[in-house]
Amino acid sequence: MLVLVLVVLIPVLVSSVGTDASHYEMLGTCRMVCDPYLNKGTPASSTSSTSLQAEAEALSDHSNVLPPSTLLQGPQGKPGRPGKPGPPGPPREPGPPGPAGPPGDRGDQGRTGILGLGGNGAISTATYSTVPRVAFYAGLKNPHEGYEILKFDDVVTNLGNNFDGLAGKFICSIPGTYFFIYHVLMRGGDGTSMWADLCKNGQVRASAIAQDADQNYDYASNSVILHLDAGDEVYIKLDGGKAHGGNNNKYSTFSGFILYAD
Repeated sequence: MLVLVLVVLIPVLVSSVGTDASHYEMLGTCRMVCDPYLNKGTPASSTSSTSLQAEAEALSDHSNVLPPSTLLQGPQGKPGRPGKPGPPGPPREPGPPGPAGPPGDRGDQGRTGILGLGGNGAISTATYSTVPRVAFYAGLKNPHEGYEILKFDDVVTNLGNNFDGLAGKFICSIPGTYFFIYHVLMRGGDGTSMWADLCKNGQVRASAIAQDADQNYDYASNSVILHLDAGDEVYIKLDGGKAHGGNNNKYSTFSGFILYAD
């Protein structure tokens, strides 16, 4: 559009001034500059020259205006990747405590305590109803020899009914810690010896020996403390020799009792 205006305006300006008294040159910016010969004309030529310079300057000012952009706005780009996390902030004051949680499962029952004492130092009667009572004491009526289990069939005490006199075995029904002691009289006179073992479930836990050095009677004795589970068996077994019976005199005895229940 600007080029079209210049093409129309330049011939008009040249024809109004005249070709015999002036000379013009067109520069690269389309600005008309008068040469020195223009000043030698008439006053009318001077007026025309002044108006020509004003119009040329106006055109120069319009030439500096940028044309409107022909670019079209494209679609919105994709969002960028998230930035790295910033440094942690300073610690703040702790918050108030939270509400109490639900109650937990009930725990296992605790072990039975030791015997308590009453106000005067005696065992209180209430203790007898809470602590298990297990104890036995039995004697050997009939003689035994060889490798037999001694059947202490003369039962005197059997609290809890855990001792079987016919089988000669203590069978545990309350798990806990027990004390056992035995005395077996050897039947001498033939110069031999006798061995008596305390066994738990077939395994020897204590041994005793009696020797017939001078052809007299001798004792084999021992004691143990054992932890027993329900169903465990404890008994006395000969490992050679002869054991004296004694009828009801109880020369040979076997006894035990519970110390602590589990």
